Amino acid sequence: MTTDRREFLIQGAGALTGFALLPSLEGLSAVPADGLAVAIVGMGRQGRAIAGELQKIEGVNIVAICDVDAPRLRSGGRRVQGAAAFADHSELLEKTPGAQAVFVATPTHQHLEVVKDCLSAGRHVYCEAPLAHTIADARAIADAARVSDRVFQAGLLGRSNPVYQLARSFYRTESLRQLVSMRAQNNRKTSWRQGASTAERTRRLDWRLDPAVSIGLPGEWGTHQFDVFHFYTGKYPSSVRGDGSIRVYDDGRTIADTVALTLRFDDGTVLDYQATLGNSFGGRYEVFHGEMSAIKLAWSHGWMFKEADASTQGWEVYANRQRYFNDEGITLIADATQLASQGKLKDGVGLPNDSLYYGVKDFITSIGDGSPVTTSAEEGLRATVVGILAQRAVVSGEEIAIGESELKGRE
Repeated sequence: MTTDRREFLIQGAGALTGFALLPSLEGLSAVPADGLAVAIVGMGRQGRAIAGELQKIEGVNIVAICDVDAPRLRSGGRRVQGAAAFADHSELLEKTPGAQAVFVATPTHQHLEVVKDCLSAGRHVYCEAPLAHTIADARAIADAARVSDRVFQAGLLGRSNPVYQLARSFYRTESLRQLVSMRAQNNRKTSWRQGASTAERTRRLDWRLDPAVSIGLPGEWGTHQFDVFHFYTGKYPSSVRGDGSIRVYDDGRTIADTVALTLRFDDGTVLDYQATLGNSFGGRYEVFHGEMSAIKLAWSHGWMFKEADASTQGWEVYANRQRYFNDEGITLIADATQLASQGKLKDGVGLPNDSLYYGVKDFITSIGDGSPVTTSAEEGLRATVVGILAQRAVVSGEEIAIGESELKGRE
């Protein structure tokens, strides 16, 4: 654990006291006793990231990789030494029968065919999120997963993230009490352009900028964060209104590089969401504002900020106190009494691995011990539908209703 992580402090405001939420990281994996052979279809940035996380897990062997793009396939081969390389996923399935599970990390609009073929071939499937670029395709994936006897997990990582799981346990108690409002953002300075030597390869790699297949920032990024709010509240928005524009990258694209959304829930709560490719300040986070506290989640860290009139709870006596300007922050650590006895209360601030690691490991655990997946195909469908309709709201400038029937697969 680096010094920066150990000494990561939190900032309160006014009468608020901050609590850093720290998870227990025990009991995370159950790889099959004889190991697990896996394959990755799609060796772009996400596929390579998946490979990196899989290589951390003892007993998992990446036996095959696939990508239609030759340079990316070569790059993937250098990262995964010894894996068979294929340009076609059908050939991979035919020639590597020992690959028990497949991670699908192709562009979003190509998920459906690959997922259905993998499930039909009897392979367990981890499918990156969003599930698809259309509601019809997302529903078809959810339906295929439902009728299959294989393990299927959607790549929405909030539900696997130990910090988010711990924070949710506080959200569901009197620590927050009445939910007031919700807010989230995703700010990154990146153009979404890949850059390639030929027009054909540029068109293929820049699929996120193609209005025929792209679901924009609300779909590609928002889907992941919308699912966090679904996870915590158990509810789904009933409508979404959005605006978007090109603020930075005036390069001929028609997909907005900056968006703002308002998602409304039937109980009157509102989620305000903002995302941009043009500025990185603040990064990615989600906030729940409650009557007694606010919970802020930032993927590797999470905090609770208590109101001045919130009652003191029993677990606070075990907390490690730190000063930050004029406020006192209490570092909340799982198993605090044991850590205190070992003089390790400051250890473990933040997650030691990327959120992707925990999602991948949960999928492997479900294969190994038969436990339910953390993010089902049904939840993947719901979050994907919300993301698709949010992009539709941005493009149309109109408020879009989100009906219950759209959030379900076929019965």
